[in-house]
Amino acid sequence: MRTVAGPTDHVVVVGAGLSGLACALHLLGAGRRVTVVERDAGPGGRAGRIQAGGYHLDTGPTVLTMPHLADEAFAAVGDSLDRHVELVALHPAYRACFADGTSLDVHTDGEAMEAEVRRFAGPSEAAGYRRLRGWLERLHRAQMRRFIDTNFDSPFGLLHKDLARLAALGGFGRLDRRIGRFLTDTRLQRVFSFQSLYAGVAPARALAAYAVIAYMDTVAGVWFPRGGMYALPRAMADAAARAGADLRWAAEAASLERSAGRVRAVRLASGERVPCDAVVLSCELPAAHALLGRAPRRPLRLRHSPSAVVLHAGTDRTWPGLAHHTLSFGAAWERTFDELTRTGSLMSDPSLLITRPTTHDPALAPPGRHLHYVLAPCPNTAVGPSAPAWRNLGTRYRDSLVAELERRGLDGFADSVREELLVTPLDWTAQGHAAGSPFSVSHTFAQTGPFRPRNLVRGLDNAVLAGCGTTPGVGVPTVLISGKLAAARITGGPQGPAPRCGLPQPPAVPLTPTVAGTDDPS
Repeated sequence: MRTVAGPTDHVVVVGAGLSGLACALHLLGAGRRVTVVERDAGPGGRAGRIQAGGYHLDTGPTVLTMPHLADEAFAAVGDSLDRHVELVALHPAYRACFADGTSLDVHTDGEAMEAEVRRFAGPSEAAGYRRLRGWLERLHRAQMRRFIDTNFDSPFGLLHKDLARLAALGGFGRLDRRIGRFLTDTRLQRVFSFQSLYAGVAPARALAAYAVIAYMDTVAGVWFPRGGMYALPRAMADAAARAGADLRWAAEAASLERSAGRVRAVRLASGERVPCDAVVLSCELPAAHALLGRAPRRPLRLRHSPSAVVLHAGTDRTWPGLAHHTLSFGAAWERTFDELTRTGSLMSDPSLLITRPTTHDPALAPPGRHLHYVLAPCPNTAVGPSAPAWRNLGTRYRDSLVAELERRGLDGFADSVREELLVTPLDWTAQGHAAGSPFSVSHTFAQTGPFRPRNLVRGLDNAVLAGCGTTPGVGVPTVLISGKLAAARITGGPQGPAPRCGLPQPPAVPLTPTVAGTDDPS
């Protein structure tokens, strides 16, 4: 593995999102002096926090899987995640509601899920689920160390016996066809293939290897940090400060001072100069390229994932049919992905993610109130409506979403809203996200693994990238890994899975999660 050259005693990390904080903790654990500069007033990045009318809104991800990856970062400085954050195992992980009126609770415990599939679709599908679960576990084992939790120096890094294992598992076939080998019920197929949207690719076009995301969601377990997702970056920042990091808030990096092929200092917008021996840019990829003064040349321009419209709604009531996470599928499927990735149209029959964090933490809303987060995928601004178009489109689309929610059983939703925040591609663009998408560069084959933007910057001896735009990619687990991989480029330290920690681990065999709380809103 290539590493940065020369001294690395003092490292400046630009950005205090999950990847930047994970990198800082791993660097601190390796004995480096670390300064973190963040343009916002506190940690989090995408996983930030807004307070409005007594409601505490998570501005980014709402689904936490594989929390042991966060614990690895804490363990690097002799700490642990469970000292700071109470994790609630979600049971069910999701509730899937379909256009035909049926619903399915998605359990990560194998026996519970098998029983639920049998109730929902019969014994043949239950047997198919068991085979699918075993395949997902084997797929995860084949990919994690060699293809996800690793630094690539060239495509030749793919040439390993695990590549043959992945091929033998059908990882290079199409995701929808591979899932169809196990499950014939189209509703169940959606439950185990919608995750490819996270990677920015339709199931009919995604490699079957991307089913590893379904493994994270449906096998490894889904968790909720008490206090909301923001509790994770806040705890990581606290741990870094205790370990000696210099955390500077409202400190935007304006430029890099360079000489003789090295970054010598980070210049802040305030004019302050922060000297460094190495720098990690964990900010958005366009911002990193602006600081570097160039974007690397590629044979094909980068393609970005679909975007999303998010409605944060503080309400005076809730609905008993909702779980903590509810997937509300429209009847359309292939057409939906065409609209999102090809034609650039807004979903004509939307599939939605509805999250109710007050299910397990009522303190996120005023007494007697509830918080709902409605995510509607939409085309990014390179394919669909431009960012300025959302100035007028946003309110109309919000109203159509609310009407759709009421048609799907959330009667009285419009009248129940007491506080709201609407986030559209216009807002994502203003935050610096390319193509108005918070999901960054899509995971096409040409933008995955060694073909994704590299984390070791060419032309500079001591600059490294971290975050979802580089290795290994998009999602909370992968950006935590990204921070660790960036640190390894500087320290030359270990990459790959760390020794098992005290937090929940991906099971090699079915594991029953410890359930805290209930989906009953009362």
